Formats: sequence, structure tokens, C-alpha cells
Amino acid sequence: MHAAYLSIDQLYKHFGDFTALDDISLQVEEGEFICFLGPSGCGKTTLLRAIAGLEPSDGGTIIQGGRNIGNVSPSKRDFGIVFQSYALFPNLNVADNISYGLVNSKVSKTARGNRVAQLLAQVDLVGIEEKFPAQLSGGQQQRVALARALAMEPGLLLLDEPLSALDANVRHHLRGEICSLQRALGITTIMVTHDQEEALTMADRIVVMNAGKIEQIGTPEQIYRHPRNAFVANFIGSMNILDGELLDEATVLVAGSEFTLDQPVATGVRKGKLGFRPESIQLNTNQPIEHGLVLKGRILEKVFMGAFVRLRIALKGLTIELDFTSQRTAPPDVEQRVDLFIARNDIHFYPHEARVLPVKAGVESTAQSSLLNVQGAVQ
Repeated sequence: MHAAYLSIDQLYKHFGDFTALDDISLQVEEGEFICFLGPSGCGKTTLLRAIAGLEPSDGGTIIQGGRNIGNVSPSKRDFGIVFQSYALFPNLNVADNISYGLVNSKVSKTARGNRVAQLLAQVDLVGIEEKFPAQLSGGQQQRVALARALAMEPGLLLLDEPLSALDANVRHHLRGEICSLQRALGITTIMVTHDQEEALTMADRIVVMNAGKIEQIGTPEQIYRHPRNAFVANFIGSMNILDGELLDEATVLVAGSEFTLDQPVATGVRKGKLGFRPESIQLNTNQPIEHGLVLKGRILEKVFMGAFVRLRIALKGLTIELDFTSQRTAPPDVEQRVDLFIARNDIHFYPHEARVLPVKAGVESTAQSSLLNVQGAVQ
């Protein structure tokens, strides 16, 4: 049977009465780029620190490369780590920062110099060996921190929000460089982030976390297009949520229109919510009702977003958002009445029983229920 490079099974971590990690199980393949994604306090950094041995767990196992490392000290584990704050030694120059672990490992001076030169070339910082951290920009310091993490050729690279302290342009550029370097080296990488765009653009797979639990694991496309539950749907991108009343086990009345579910819901469920992305809405297409959901609305506001125009549309007592991207026609004017169509494959249904979700900026209605994808949730 194939064994994953990193296997985490039933991991727990408590801080007093607070449960930071609650039954975490995860398999990471060799060479994968994994992102732990979630809001502040969800447990993603605690999980990363548990893998590194910096935060001992209270239960469960961590196996890396066939070796149980649960009780192994951090210094004996096979990883390199990059922190949000860079954590460079201010009194050491770049070369000495990068080669710090090599010195402790008794690597010769010549070999250290060659390794430093190789790493600086890989992170595109040739010729700065003698500079000190204070003489470098934030992006340069983070590249040095990355080079230091790779100096010992670890089997696992851990990145703890490495880009959050950088400005937008530097962050975007370094994001691409990290991905290119990771692919070139083939090193198994785990990155913690609260930035959904980072996760969607960098990861092979995303682990969405909330309140110490894993909500969903999947590729960026799976996470975005087939969110497993309401938390994931709201946390990743924008999602329109509309109240619905079940007329029978498979028919939902929403904003004055009826929508037939592909699969009937459990007996006894009387209310729920429909969810769909702003970019999935089509304007004035005259699609047959059996192919999806047909709604009527009025344009409240147009907001220029660069690559698209976001339209806020009033329905019966509700407001939704539509991302208008057509280059051939102009978006409708404010106060104009429009017909809306959302294809069946783009609609998710939320049964009524539910935990309360955080309010999503820009969308007035919020989901208060767990998600059931009309087409079937992707695990």
C-alpha cells in the first residue's frame, strides 16, 4: 500500500479548556504544495508548529517519511521553516545567516560558501553575501530566510504566513518565485495563510480549517466550485445566499421563483438557503426553468473592479451580487430591471440546520446552515 510522505492521524492540541486542534487527520504526498487556509484562530499555525515539534500535541501521530516524529525534538526533525517575521539574525550578514545550520553541522567553510552561492542564485540574490538584514528590503529578507530554510536540504519546507508582512506588489512577485522554486526543487511544502488568493494560486491542495477542525481538503478548483459546507462556501470567494422555503422534498421557493433540486432533502426539512457565485449569474438569457434558477431583479449599484463590474441587484427584500465581465456589451444601468439565470450546476443548497457563519463583506445575506451541493459535494 502506498504511504504518504507526511501522515497526520487524529491529532489533538489543547490550551487549557480551549481545543486548538480537534481530531486532525491529513495525508501529504511527496513533492506536494499544501496550503493551510482559514481565519485567525482556526488552528492552522498550531498545526504547522505541531508538525515542526514547536508545539507538542496532546494526542495523535505524525509520521514523516515512514518515521514517527511525534516525540522527536525539533532539531532532530527533517524540515526547514520560514516565519512571517523573517527571524534573521541582525548581527550576522546574509552569508552567515544562510549558513548558520551548516556551521552547526560541521560543514567545511568551502562547502558552506558554495552552498550559500548556490542558494542565493536560486532566490535571485547573487552578490549580497556581505550585507546585513537591516540593509535589505522586506522581500529580500524573506528570500534570505527562504534560502536559510533550504540550506540543509530538508525533506519538508514549512512556511508560516511568509508573505503577509510584504506590500502587494512584492507579495505577488514573491508568490510566483516561491512556486517556481518549489517545483524546481520538488520539495514537499506546507504554507499557512489566511489569504484565499494565495492559497488558490499557489497550492496543489488546500486544507480549509475552522475552529480547530478541517472543513475540507481539495484542489483549488474543488474547494471553490464544490464547497463541502457553508463555512467553506462563504470563506472562499464571494457567495450569494438566498432564503428558500421547501414546498416539498425537492422543490424550493426562493425570491418568488421555484427551483427543483436534483436530489430530495431529508424528511422534515422545511427551510434552507440557495448559494451561488456572483460570476455564475447570466443576464437576460431566456433559459428554460428546468435548466436552473430564474430570478427577476433591479440594478441598485455598479462598482468598477478592474477586470469586471460588480452589480448589486435587488430581489424581493434581498440583495445579491453579479460579476459582469462582457467586453462586447455595457453593463445595465442603475434602476434597470433584469432577468437573471443561474445554471443548475452552479447552485448549492443549504438545509436549515446550521451554525452561524461570519458575515461576508459585500454580501448582505449570510448562510446559517451546512452546505449540500446540488450536484454532490467533493470531499
